[in-house]
Amino acid sequence: MKLLVTGGSGFIGSNLVRHILEKENVELLVNLDALTYAGHPENLVPVDRDPRYRFERVDIRDRDCVSRVIKEYDISDVMHLAAESHVDRSINDPGAFVHTNVTGTFHLLEACRAHWQGHLAEHRFHHISTDEVYGTLGETGFFTEETPYAPNSPYSASKASSDMMVRAYHHTYGMNTVITNCSNNYGPYQFPEKLIPVVIQSLLNGKPVPVYGDGKNVRDWLYVEDHAQALWLVLNTGCSGETYNIGGHNEWANIDIVKLICDLVDEFKGAPQGTSRKLIEFVKDRPGHDRRYAIDAGKIQRKLGWTPQHSFEAGISKTVRWYLEHQDWVRAVTAKKA
Repeated sequence: MKLLVTGGSGFIGSNLVRHILEKENVELLVNLDALTYAGHPENLVPVDRDPRYRFERVDIRDRDCVSRVIKEYDISDVMHLAAESHVDRSINDPGAFVHTNVTGTFHLLEACRAHWQGHLAEHRFHHISTDEVYGTLGETGFFTEETPYAPNSPYSASKASSDMMVRAYHHTYGMNTVITNCSNNYGPYQFPEKLIPVVIQSLLNGKPVPVYGDGKNVRDWLYVEDHAQALWLVLNTGCSGETYNIGGHNEWANIDIVKLICDLVDEFKGAPQGTSRKLIEFVKDRPGHDRRYAIDAGKIQRKLGWTPQHSFEAGISKTVRWYLEHQDWVRAVTAKKA
């Protein structure tokens, strides 16, 4: 396998790259990443000397460069993670999300279609997406692979558009595609703008911990190493043209996550319990803030035998400890300009 991973220097991508390079059947892994604010070479220091690993600093919006990489390395399979992914940023600059998530995906599909022409069924294009394409849920119910798309932010709309493009290339051209839609990820190497690392860093710096609205927005949380395992499984054993939802079976309200992290930080620092909770500060809710996401991951469990290995309590404890022990990484990545 000569595998291209786009966005491999980001949070999920770097965890995935490290996971894949443990496998023996990978002849070559090419990481294509533009190294925006969310992509960092520091994330891959443990593997960047592996003789099977190559790095290409390329923006997927650059059609010619994307085509060059596919041809030059004779790429056999693709795992496409490169995307603008932060909802708040999409509200302020929706155009960047359209150009990267929609146009960039189109460029990658076209490059693969051209290079694999005549042998499309022999190669796999795995598109990694989000549960946010499904919109929002009430207090009950779950997103399934049959749930109609109803995106509510520029970010989720751009991801829904890229999902549809991948689907079209399967049905129109016969490209061997799979799509995965995952719930919220957490774990090591997540850039400190998402909820969990923001809370951890705020507490370590003695700053107020911002919580949107009433804090009762619910998300299904998935430990990133479990996600990497699921992605590799889908790439290798998923059925062509199928979509698989990947979830952690861990529904938590934001305020409850924040309180849990507060207590863990107090425990690890030896502070009296309740100290960190005093820093919680409710702030104005953001526009289009979906109330609840919850994934039904029954299909991937039934068809491919995957279940998450980490409970949320175990995963979040490992995550908090990792950030406490890697403040040098935090300083390095946050020093880059947004």
